[in-house]
Amino acid sequence: MEHGLDAPKHLDGMFSWVLYDKNQDRVVAARDPIGITSFYIGWSSETPGAVYFASELKSLHPVCDKIQAFPPGHIFDSKTGSFTRYFEPTWWDPTNVPSAPVDYKVIRASLEKSVRKRLMAEVPYGVLLSGGLDSSLVASIAQRETLRMQEAAKAAQAQGAELNELVGIDDSNDLSTVTTFQQLHSFSIGLPGAPDTEAALKVAKFLGTKHHAFTFTVEDGLNALSDVIYHLETYDVTTIRASTPMYLLSRKIKAMGVKMVLSGEGSDEIFGGYLYFHAAPDREEFHKETVRRVKNLHLADCLRANKSTSAWGLEARVPFLDKEFLETCMGVEPSEKMITKERIEKYILRKAFDTTDEPDVKPYLPDNILWRQKEQFSDGVGYSWIDALKDQAEVHVTDEMMKNPKPEWGSDIPDTKEAYV
Repeated sequence: MEHGLDAPKHLDGMFSWVLYDKNQDRVVAARDPIGITSFYIGWSSETPGAVYFASELKSLHPVCDKIQAFPPGHIFDSKTGSFTRYFEPTWWDPTNVPSAPVDYKVIRASLEKSVRKRLMAEVPYGVLLSGGLDSSLVASIAQRETLRMQEAAKAAQAQGAELNELVGIDDSNDLSTVTTFQQLHSFSIGLPGAPDTEAALKVAKFLGTKHHAFTFTVEDGLNALSDVIYHLETYDVTTIRASTPMYLLSRKIKAMGVKMVLSGEGSDEIFGGYLYFHAAPDREEFHKETVRRVKNLHLADCLRANKSTSAWGLEARVPFLDKEFLETCMGVEPSEKMITKERIEKYILRKAFDTTDEPDVKPYLPDNILWRQKEQFSDGVGYSWIDALKDQAEVHVTDEMMKNPKPEWGSDIPDTKEAYV
């Protein structure tokens, strides 16, 4: 490799890869900085010295007796048999509390650039649009870029230029190849009357995307649970709750011929958007928790987004987890992010895209969406979904079963009936 073990530092995006150097009989593997893609490493006592890699645990189980998640932001070298962390952002040490003042224009420009980079595609694409702040901002930026490139394509055609099928971003932060962009498609899913579905329709109408609002029934969700667990390879209750609607939606999207979608994961971790961040006692603890949550994204939201979509051959790209955007926003003074009586969660992100004081700039979102309080995804698709899961567990799991966990579970014993199921 030209750059040796520093090679991943020169990559920008999500990836998991394994390279074999035949001359040195050496294997080198790496995973993207945050762990957006799923990646595992394993060893077998029957084949000492061999190392196994896979994007799914189930591929390694038949041959490996030791398996672990490949750590995000690391590179593995078979020559030493060790991992080296190549991802070294300024915010990695949670005790190093940043103090940079918030710059709303920089935050806006950074997210716009991140979305723009992820529109590099040669396949039909769309956006997941729940109607919440994060997915709505991603959809808004993507729609602006789509319309901008449509105008550029028309101008180029008028001058006799040939149009291409692949676009990319150049060093000046512009899409470097003029192409014909399709109309942007957006997608949402929920139980009938779900809060997110209604909000998504409002956003889609405001932006002008071609929106597809799908619904599912509680029975659909329950019937899919075993498949969801199979593909997600986890029994984590919160992850399964949120993954089931996303899994069902991904199937619908892929059936329409769409192969890539933009998604809004990561924002809540970066900006402290979860409601429990209200309880942060001070700026230091607030920052520590955001760092912890970002570092653990590969165990939860990234795992959900990657595996729920890839189960159907759909690729999910995540603009909020761009390296440059992370460096910008994780470096902001934590007190600027903290929730107060005057400031709703993710205030600085909302403010960055508030154009009230910019009369010449078209609004990114309606005010009632830009300043809408967060819904948990599994709540937003319909509150009765979680109730149904709990009711199902009550029917199938008795108190006696809870008192006598299965021996093969070892110390990993479920503490609720829903987890037992």
